[in-house]
Amino acid sequence: MDYVPETRSGGWFHKWPGTVPRVVRRTALSAMGDSMGTRILKTKPSQNHDKADGFTLLEMMIAIAIGIIVTVISVVTLIPLQQQQHVTNAYNITLAAMRRARDNAVAQRTSYSVTLSNSAIPNTIAVSPVLVSGTSTFTGDQSTVTYQLPTDVTFVAQTGLPNSSTTAPDNYFNTSLAAIDLGYAANGYTSGVSTVYFCPDGSAQNAQDGSGNCSGSVEGGVVYLAFPGNLLSSRAVTLWGATGRIRGWRLYAKSGGGYQWLRQ
Repeated sequence: MDYVPETRSGGWFHKWPGTVPRVVRRTALSAMGDSMGTRILKTKPSQNHDKADGFTLLEMMIAIAIGIIVTVISVVTLIPLQQQQHVTNAYNITLAAMRRARDNAVAQRTSYSVTLSNSAIPNTIAVSPVLVSGTSTFTGDQSTVTYQLPTDVTFVAQTGLPNSSTTAPDNYFNTSLAAIDLGYAANGYTSGVSTVYFCPDGSAQNAQDGSGNCSGSVEGGVVYLAFPGNLLSSRAVTLWGATGRIRGWRLYAKSGGGYQWLRQ
């Protein structure tokens, strides 16, 4: 058997008598192996099967329980915040209504009345121009406006509020502790007065000499409001009759016990 060099491929082939020469090439064997491996990979079934996607009943129950717990905690946390926000809104409404009445009286040279009511829900504040005796028409640019407090906030003076000559807001002390108490006038005190008149000079007066005449006695007082049952939600608005000055107050707990009013 002779070995003859293969000049075309750079290898060798065996020459057998009476047969066709077979070329033995490393490159041919390698290509054959790659081809067979590819066919095996394509035809061999996978031995690892993915599990079906989804949740078990236990997992779903745990997720629902967690959701319920988070919801309950959120509601319990948000309710006090919502109540406090409603009190703040009512406080701002009261301040704004009284200040608007005073500003209109000064700007329009006309008496304006402010009437606060807690006889129905929601509590209301009515601001109206008042015709002076002998005047048949009103020359101002505003008709009666009624403001409403949030339905869960009322004009109320709750038990436990600081109420003495030194602890009450602006020292408006009244043993009966009325929620709407605007009867502190120069001609004497009248409990539970709910209407006051702002005059063109900016002062606040009563109707001693007729509504809107502004020839009566200067009148001031205090108004309390809160979320019923929550003492620390209490706010107060005071009116100083001689100048028509309006102040806001908030109740705070003292570090050593008890409560105190602080001006806002």
